[in-house]
Amino acid sequence: MLSSLSQVLQQSSKQCVSIATRTLASKPDQRQAELMARSLPKRMPLPGVQHIVVVSSGKGGVGKTTTAVNLAVTLARHGKTVGLLDGDIFGPSVPRMMNVSEAPLVDEQNKMVPLLNYGVKCLSMGLLVDTGPVVWRGPLVMSAIQRLLKGAAWGPLDILVVDTPPGTGDVHLSLSQNVPIDGVVLVSSPQAAALDITKKGAQMYRTLQVPLIGLVENMSHVVCDKCSHQIEFAENLIDQYVRELQVEVLARVPIEKDVMRCSDAGTPVCLKFPDSLLAKAYDTIAQKVIEFLAIKQQT
Repeated sequence: MLSSLSQVLQQSSKQCVSIATRTLASKPDQRQAELMARSLPKRMPLPGVQHIVVVSSGKGGVGKTTTAVNLAVTLARHGKTVGLLDGDIFGPSVPRMMNVSEAPLVDEQNKMVPLLNYGVKCLSMGLLVDTGPVVWRGPLVMSAIQRLLKGAAWGPLDILVVDTPPGTGDVHLSLSQNVPIDGVVLVSSPQAAALDITKKGAQMYRTLQVPLIGLVENMSHVVCDKCSHQIEFAENLIDQYVRELQVEVLARVPIEKDVMRCSDAGTPVCLKFPDSLLAKAYDTIAQKVIEFLAIKQQT
């Protein structure tokens, strides 16, 4: 009796797996594709915004916000009109790093007016909510991103830099579905634990047909204050990974003690110490981003 029941269950299980496999493997028909398309927001340019550049990684704690802040400020120093959108809904850091804290005003068209500091227009969820945590599910996150993008008076801008949270989830999908992204600046530290996840983030954007500008090797090394000797922490795996991803290294950014102090004080390190190795690295990144956008615009 038990043996017979077991055979029936096994056969039923195989049938269910077969049906599920066929269902997952099958492509949506025309009607299903139309319904799916209706549920997605239309990808439309932001009024007055010429280019959108996303700073991303997939991995947390590798310095995406530090890179986004200093990239935006350095682009402004190159004469570009720049905006900085903090796309990290749950852990916004841009307000502190850019020394902005007031809630944005609303204009006659009911659009938020980004705050301006260091020549950069800034907007963040951290300016719109109290100090408590944001505890939201996916649909609310996607709605918030759409509001920060399309519910703000960003223009006129040459470049909007978007700082993104770790992972490959709602924020990244919402960005790519709502607006045309010109390119992605990847950020990673040089160890495999970070690069493995950064690689997944890069593959996600490739799947979404968003071009990769290059990779910033952050926290690459330490330079001795006394002898200027460059000290590597461990085996550097960046070159191996960029070959696999077929992207270039935009810059190798060292660790310097002034980064933490400047970030906490709300002064970008590229402004506080314009002659530092950090500032020179961010200047290199900014120049390569400008060159990439210029070439893309011509094609």
